[in-house]
Amino acid sequence: MFKQSSHLLLSVLLISLVMPACSVFVKNNAKNGFKKQKVVYHLNDVNSAHGVLRNIKNHLNALGQDNVEIVAVAHSSGAYALVMGTQDRKGRPFDVAIRSLARRGVTFQLCANTVRNKKIPKTSIDPNAKLVPSGVAQLINLQQHGYLYIKP
Repeated sequence: MFKQSSHLLLSVLLISLVMPACSVFVKNNAKNGFKKQKVVYHLNDVNSAHGVLRNIKNHLNALGQDNVEIVAVAHSSGAYALVMGTQDRKGRPFDVAIRSLARRGVTFQLCANTVRNKKIPKTSIDPNAKLVPSGVAQLINLQQHGYLYIKP
């Protein structure tokens, strides 16, 4: 009798511990079947910047902007995508896409080390970009805070 009671008590205890955790997942469901997401995109090459921005736009379109938090961290030559007036090899400007994505809630972060080392004037940085001390350190910091890493 005691053995059955202890098994029952243990079962009730386990269920009481597991149920709250399950409710976290239910609350985080997006309306379209995806889970809500927190994502950091790594942008370190100006030549792939339009592809990264297109991936971000497609990501937002798939989940809906209320279901995803996106941060794009730029450093190295990727930083130039966040410099006003910069264009890619085909003459396409970055600022239009960045402005559009920022209006949809995307946060752009730019490595202060890169700005200093590449002598990028702070007055030429896109107003949608926020300086962070280190792009690489920020990538890890965001991952430690639950952001999933994407390097297109």
